Amino acid sequence: MKVVMQVRLLPTPEQAAALKATLQACNEAATWAAVSLSKNVNKNFPLRKLTYNEVKTRWGPGSQAAQHVIKKTSDAYATLRANLKAGNLGKSGSQRYRRAVEKPIVSRREHRHDI
Repeated sequence: MKVVMQVRLLPTPEQAAALKATLQACNEAATWAAVSLSKNVNKNFPLRKLTYNEVKTRWGPGSQAAQHVIKKTSDAYATLRANLKAGNLGKSGSQRYRRAVEKPIVSRREHRHDI
């Protein structure tokens, strides 16, 4: 049995700024890691080998956050491939299918949540 709980953060202004900067850096790193998937690196571990050092040096997240960013990117492409294969995005020649294949996956720049 899973229990889901919703929490609300009440950070100080300094903590809010740090959290927002961290989220932006992680989203930029995830978008950058998605470019590496264009090199036909489809599995999580090879993608980590290819991108981990760059993510760490360029954006400076902690090790766990860097690993999560890369996994998030890998999972997003796995979901896209599964949806394409299942036909959830239309037939292979349709406009919706082509847009999904041609457009790279990017992370949101701004979050709508108030921090």
